[in-house]
Amino acid sequence: MKIQRCKGTRDLSPEEMVRFRLIEEVFQKCCLNWGYREVKTPTIEYLHLFTSAGTLTPSMLGKVYSFLDWDGWSGERVVLRPDGTIPIARLYIDTAGKEDLSRLFYVTNTFIFEETGRRMRERWQCGTELIGVGSPRADAELISLALEVLEKLKLGGVKLRLSHAGLIQALLVKLGLSPEEQSRIFDQILDGNGEVLARIKSEKPELENILFPLLSLKGRSSGFLKNLKALSVQNLPEIGPCLDNLIDIVDVLEALGDKYQIDIASGAGFEYYTGVIFQFFIGQEKIGGGGRYDALIPAMSGGNVPASGFALYIDRLMNSIKPETLVGPPTPRILVTAEQKVLKEAFDTAHLLRESGYVVEIGLGDREPPGLRWTLDIRSQAPGFILWDKARCAKIEVRSIEEVITCLEDGNARKDSLA
Repeated sequence: MKIQRCKGTRDLSPEEMVRFRLIEEVFQKCCLNWGYREVKTPTIEYLHLFTSAGTLTPSMLGKVYSFLDWDGWSGERVVLRPDGTIPIARLYIDTAGKEDLSRLFYVTNTFIFEETGRRMRERWQCGTELIGVGSPRADAELISLALEVLEKLKLGGVKLRLSHAGLIQALLVKLGLSPEEQSRIFDQILDGNGEVLARIKSEKPELENILFPLLSLKGRSSGFLKNLKALSVQNLPEIGPCLDNLIDIVDVLEALGDKYQIDIASGAGFEYYTGVIFQFFIGQEKIGGGGRYDALIPAMSGGNVPASGFALYIDRLMNSIKPETLVGPPTPRILVTAEQKVLKEAFDTAHLLRESGYVVEIGLGDREPPGLRWTLDIRSQAPGFILWDKARCAKIEVRSIEEVITCLEDGNARKDSLA
């Protein structure tokens, strides 16, 4: 019987891991430079963490990997984490809640069941959480940080799309729907179902001239929002605070030179979002997103603490990395070979060369790895070291490791100058 991977999972080859590590390293460096600190949370969490506070939409809850953590007499139902933010909120409440402001970041995997197995069930993401402040400037900081990461990855054509959960909820209230219907439709919008608004429109034609232009509003400037507010707030005063908040955020983004598009009906995300929702696209593919979730930590009994965050989807970013982004100055590779009687000297020499910044492989047989620039043969008799420069087809005899390093530096410098 052929052994196969589980559906919806993937192996990462050495070439793919180069892309993965590039994304991870760029993201970590940017976060550290912005004052964020790295955290990690467990892969397994209690199910009630994602249900008691109404933190995930019913659609998402129906796709979690859940099982009983049995201890012989009883057990607690646990899940493979389906989301990165909620565990960070728990961590903040458990350990870091005494801090007024926490800038945290993580790189983790999440697990979502998908019936066909054609889409990924294990997904990797890198994300940040800004906990303890609720200002438009904080939301703009997160958006700018995410855009900086994407820029440093040299990803072209990134589009920023803005929505607002509070505005969507306020408009749904005005539709005259029951609380259950409002929650159901809000969840469908957050799950990315844009057709739900069209169905409501056909059922309530009397609201077409008031609410539906707002639910389907799209624009590219704060001036657009200010004009909309002037036209709409008289009939819908409830939306005033939400529009003001969105206007304040886009004012900051415009001051920073960040381009965006407002698309209220595209508010895909999580049920815990309460304010601005932002998404990043390359073409039609969503590569990340985030938003404000001021009600999440209070719902988890963590106090009245505002928060917001974002995640970038590593699996999708890996497909968008351009080959030239991966090209850097290659680290010279050296193969060290030796007779059995000087094997210890070979390992010691390899260690010294690695300490000097070279990639060193010990010869294990007759087969020579491809792509080598240098071969160093260690012998028990003088001169002791035979260095082969394969780029120049040159043989160099030296008597000490210091001379070997000098020859390597001279040879690499000569090759770089010719290049």
